[in-house]
This record gives sequence, C-alpha cells and structure tokens, in this order.
Amino acid sequence: MDRTEALQARVLDAYRTGTPLRIVGGGSKTFYGRAVHGEPLALAEHRGIVDYQPSELVVTVRAGTPLAELEAVLAAQGQMLGFEPPHFGPATVGGAVAAGLSGPRRPFAGAVRDFVLGVKLLTGRGEVLSFGGRVMKNVAGFDLSRLLAGSQGTLGIVLEVSLKVLPRPPLEVTLRRRLPPERALKAMAELMGRDLPLSGLAYDEPFLYLRLAGMPAALAEAATDLGAEPLPDGGFWEALREQRLAFFTEGTESLWRLAWAPAAPNPDLPGRWLLDWGGAQRWLRTDAPPERVFAAADAAGGHATWMRGHGPDDPVFQPLPPPLFKLHKALKDAFDPKRILNPGRLYEDL
Repeated sequence: MDRTEALQARVLDAYRTGTPLRIVGGGSKTFYGRAVHGEPLALAEHRGIVDYQPSELVVTVRAGTPLAELEAVLAAQGQMLGFEPPHFGPATVGGAVAAGLSGPRRPFAGAVRDFVLGVKLLTGRGEVLSFGGRVMKNVAGFDLSRLLAGSQGTLGIVLEVSLKVLPRPPLEVTLRRRLPPERALKAMAELMGRDLPLSGLAYDEPFLYLRLAGMPAALAEAATDLGAEPLPDGGFWEALREQRLAFFTEGTESLWRLAWAPAAPNPDLPGRWLLDWGGAQRWLRTDAPPERVFAAADAAGGHATWMRGHGPDDPVFQPLPPPLFKLHKALKDAFDPKRILNPGRLYEDL
C-alpha cells in the first residue's frame, strides 16, 4: 500500500506548524538512541515490495514492509540480505536501514550502507526526493543514499529503498573451540588472515565460534583443518544477532557496543566482554560511567554506543568532534531545518 501522499501531507503540516514528529515503524528499536518527544508518525501501512527481479539481485521495497516478510520472499528465491540485520521484534525494512545495524556476517559481506542502492526520501520540508538507483552502475546520489543508513530518521523518512541482495550459500556450518579469553583476539586475527570461507567469527567465553559458508566439500575440508567441534545448527548466530545469549539477558549492567581495530586490546574497563566481527565489534556489560567508556573508545581510535540501560535523555552515541558535529548540523539544516523529524534521537541539538 502506497501512503506517500498521506505521509507527505502530514509532514507538510508539521513543517508549517513546527510540530515535532516521532517516526514509528515496527517499534522494535525504540530502545536504540535518545528518546524522541513528538507526535507519532506511523509507517506500518506504507508497505509492500515495489519491484523484485531475482536475476538482477535487487529488490525495491516500501519502508513499512515487515523485515521478516521481505526475508521470506528472498529465501523462496534462494537469496538473502547480506548484512544480516537484527530484528529485536517486529522490525520493518525502513527501520533496519535507519538503524544501520548489521549482524555477524557484516565483516565478510558488508554493512547496511554497502547494500543500499537508492532511496526515495521524504524530507523535513515535505519534499519527496529520490537518490541513487536500482543497479550498482547507477551511482547518481549513491553516497547520500548510503548516508541515510544509521541516520535514525533525523535526515528524512525513508519511503522506499532499493537493496542489493545476495545468493544464499549452499551450506553453512558452525564450529566452536574452547579458548581462554586472553587468546581470543590473537586467534581471531590469525583466522581472519587465512583463506577460509568465514561468514561469522565471535568469542563468547569460553568458546570461539566460527561459521563457514560454501560448498559442502570445501567446508568439510576447512572444518577438518581447523580441528574445531561442530555444532548441530547455527542457532548461536541468531541468538547473537538478536541479543538472546545469556551475555545479553543475564545481569543488570549497562550494555555497550564498541567498535575499533579488530586486533586492538580491550581497554581498561570493568565488566564482561563478548567479541563479534572478528574482534571489530565488541559488546561490554559494565557499570562504568558513560564518560569513561566514551573516553576509552576515543583513545582506542573507535567509538562507543550505549545500547541498553541508559535514561531517555542520556548521551547514547560517541560525542562528535566539533568539525564533524558542524557537518552533521549542516546536513540537518539542509534536510530538516525546523528539526521536526526525530529531534534529539542522535544528539541533543540534532
């Protein structure tokens, strides 16, 4: 169902009156980011697959389409979303792009932004704009399309998105190996440097988990060479992606997501660690104050995000240096000058 006209009329009215809007898809990621105070703007009825040609490996879909519905359509054609987005509940395609979160396959296949070919966007001025295209060779506006991944609806409302899709691998197997935590990063670095068909590499103490994807004969040879214990199914990866492992569900400490160079050691922060993306993404359960976590991430040349356990107005995302904040502000001024779209979701002044 195409609800573009109704959504545009609502935004135009909000632009005239300066009324803040809180963009609502499936509501699965309301915990992610700072609280937004505004009238709800629901996208759930703006849904449906606009165009899908499996032979072209591209699908165009409206933002309110349930993510599970799209994944089922792709699976029926032997295809998938390569960035393996988390759901956390009744997720929508628009929400997956706006959140910009990728699953365990990210270092081996790419991030959300790498699969966004084009978007149709409703700006805070009430304008409907199109960027990019449906095929990789059409690169007009391609960078701006990618910029929307992770923007949390603060630059505009994604009405439609064209995504590159990938063939599903013939087979995936999961292996694990018991390993002390002090050896995990080195072991991951060694594995990432080898010619292995990896599609997942994580460490949840006391086990190192590997996921291999490819032809059965090649996977059998790799598994024998690695000498790791095979697991009966890949349920670990879904539990990791959806934060259902005991690491995420047990304990009262805040949950942080940190990202930096894969081989860099963990900073001097108290708490429990889980490593993903071959060490490039690290999850931390800690009671350390946010200033300390942000400072540690900055010192490591990376960034931190306070995922769970924060208050509605607490700082959630890594503080931006002044030049970068100025750039963010200029983008916000261009697309949403009256600050009506998800105001404050990322930072207080945006």
